[in-house]
Amino acid sequence: MGVATMEQGSAAPYGRALALLASLFFMWGFISVINNTLLPHLRSVFDLNYLQTTLIESTWFIGYLVASVPSAFLIERIGYKRALTTGLTVMTVGSLGMILAASLPSYGVTLASLFTVSCGIALLQVAANPYVAVIGPPETSESRLTLVQAFNTTGDVLAIVFGQQLILARTIGGTSLHGHELTYAERMADAQATQLPYLIVAIVLAVLAVAIARAKLPELGSSTRRASAEARKGLSLFNHRNLIFGCGAIALCVLSEIGVGNLFINFASQPSVANITQEGAAFYLTFVWGGMMVGRFAGAWIMRYIAAEKVLALFAVLSFAGALVAVFVPGPTAMYGLIAVGLGNSIMFPTIFALAIRGLGPLTEEGSGLLIMAIAGGALVFIQGSIADTYGLHWAFTVTALCSLYVLAYALWLSKPTHALPPERLQPAAE
Repeated sequence: MGVATMEQGSAAPYGRALALLASLFFMWGFISVINNTLLPHLRSVFDLNYLQTTLIESTWFIGYLVASVPSAFLIERIGYKRALTTGLTVMTVGSLGMILAASLPSYGVTLASLFTVSCGIALLQVAANPYVAVIGPPETSESRLTLVQAFNTTGDVLAIVFGQQLILARTIGGTSLHGHELTYAERMADAQATQLPYLIVAIVLAVLAVAIARAKLPELGSSTRRASAEARKGLSLFNHRNLIFGCGAIALCVLSEIGVGNLFINFASQPSVANITQEGAAFYLTFVWGGMMVGRFAGAWIMRYIAAEKVLALFAVLSFAGALVAVFVPGPTAMYGLIAVGLGNSIMFPTIFALAIRGLGPLTEEGSGLLIMAIAGGALVFIQGSIADTYGLHWAFTVTALCSLYVLAYALWLSKPTHALPPERLQPAAE
């Protein structure tokens, strides 16, 4: 059978489902990466230091920590389709809150609104990632999830252009060189720049929610539904080394990705690096996310011929080298080092995710909840903010280098499954 979970012997319904899910991957990537242009904007508007700026992103990732496990239980009660619709609705409400935050303007309302959006994304991630990973043949799950995640990164790239043009290019802070002090009136005027972008985002999310609600999505097979108490006897997530160490790898690869994305504009605009405006730095940031997009499409193809673990190790080495360049090499070359980190990070999340749920069988849904919860590792970005304030922004990327080393260790040793369930426990039953 061509698709492991198909119910009627036809792969067509799953092809349509994947296409629709790709739009969700695109949209949550888009709305997440708007933060890369939003944070330097908010730093100017509210006159924040690097620690305060990165704490905004920490609040975003606390949403993943809070919402991920409840999301798994919600999916059990209402099903995947309604869960996806609910997630999109929550994201719409949070986006409308950002319009209110800009009109006040209010730092507190901004934090609350971003937290709300991230909770909605966490629900989408818990539902969509395992869905994509298990509805096809197990041997191509890493490639399939990496391919769909490439659409997520396409959203990332377009989000930078969107934020550059509709936020930074329309503000005094975004079009001034490093060191320009804004007056109170200028900061209040700049604050209004986020109203139009988030209105557009809210409308698109609402349309997607309606589309998902009206769509016919196939049910997952029995192996990926929450197992009954009888079926779960003797099974424990903590017996699966690939899952436990995979949670750490997810946390650190997200921290690496977020640290680069959120600090890139401030880093590149420094006189000691590229000495350009924030708007100009946003242009170069598109190459970071563009590298991630290209890397994911290329990685999905490469992993059809080379073991996923080996490909992950190679990309981790590239990320490590790029981070070291950013730390130790002055001038524009440091900026190009961070661009290389984007390419190195490209396949990390989807590949680690697929490797971590190998052999889980009926525990797949709960394991996926843990992995999505591990995305909260991005909240640790405040550590980089603290290092930047104390020692200089370039030293913050030593954290990025350490994250890449852990991912390398996961690829080479820690991703090997333990207590993997036998094939008959992994394959969904045809219904």
